[in-house]
Amino acid sequence: MEHGARFEAVGAVVPERRVTSRDLMARVKTRGRVSLEGLTGIRERRVCGEGEDSYTLAVGAAEECLRHSAYGAGDLDMLISCSISRFKDGMNFVFEPPLSLFVRQAIGAHRAVAFDVANACAGMLTGVHILADFISRGVIRRGMVVSGEYITSLSENAVPHVRTVLSPQIASLSLGDCGAAAIVDRCEPGSEGLVTSGFVTVARHSRLCIGGASETAPGGEMITHARKLQEAAISASGPVLERALREWGKGLGDVDHFIPHQTSSRAIVAGEPLLRRRFGGAARNVVINVEEYGNTASTSHFLAMYRLLQERRFKDGENVMLIALASGLVMGVVGFRMDGLVERYG
Repeated sequence: MEHGARFEAVGAVVPERRVTSRDLMARVKTRGRVSLEGLTGIRERRVCGEGEDSYTLAVGAAEECLRHSAYGAGDLDMLISCSISRFKDGMNFVFEPPLSLFVRQAIGAHRAVAFDVANACAGMLTGVHILADFISRGVIRRGMVVSGEYITSLSENAVPHVRTVLSPQIASLSLGDCGAAAIVDRCEPGSEGLVTSGFVTVARHSRLCIGGASETAPGGEMITHARKLQEAAISASGPVLERALREWGKGLGDVDHFIPHQTSSRAIVAGEPLLRRRFGGAARNVVINVEEYGNTASTSHFLAMYRLLQERRFKDGENVMLIALASGLVMGVVGFRMDGLVERYG
């Protein structure tokens, strides 16, 4: 017998420190005037301060998620850490033991099987897909996906290298730090639950965004061909969305809240008319929160969800679709119906 799965709780935390696009660009020596806010729509982003890193953000998000949950940490059967960055105690990158074990210990999830998953900015949605599969097969009853993204070292390391809007590291200036977590558990009989289409990798575009360790400073560097990446993502997203909607038995116009990966408001707005033409309709609300937080990598969907839950923007019974876009090029979709989640927020 297959079981359904649903989102039971969501949590997110961001650092207190804010850095505006104007302040960041004041340090960048460009040839001619470059407006980062005009290019991306990002006014500011949150940046880790003293004592904050991937680990502290992940733990903070996990604890915030549990605060809204009917479960305690000891009830979790599985914990998956999905962050790109795995910094602990400053700029120390954790490989073994994996970051998931440190988070499990910190929150007291001693029963949970813990492991890490890396799938670039699609990491948390990949973790949800894995949890839903374990739940559907009856292996576990509930689990948590968590991510702490301390990625603004990429911004710092890009500052000396950006000279024009075509600089390959300019996309690094759009990043922000964040922690997010979600608990997925078994559905009640008859509940619609999560509908996942899985993930598709279009490997021929894998060189359009490459990250790695910096050779000159702590942290990393990211080389992005932003325009080509956006064009490839728009082209690849159509078939992925079509399959997801077909599996769900819905049209795009049936989606109440459409949450894409938060790269830039300009990119999201530019994609809307293309989807409208392809699907003959549009989602009722396309969620954009990149203006205040920047691109927070794998946490971006759940930061947006948490914020809308806190603001009471969701209603029970509404259809929500999360769209993954990640380096690789990875595309994926998670669709679900709001089922009791809204009652524990606001």
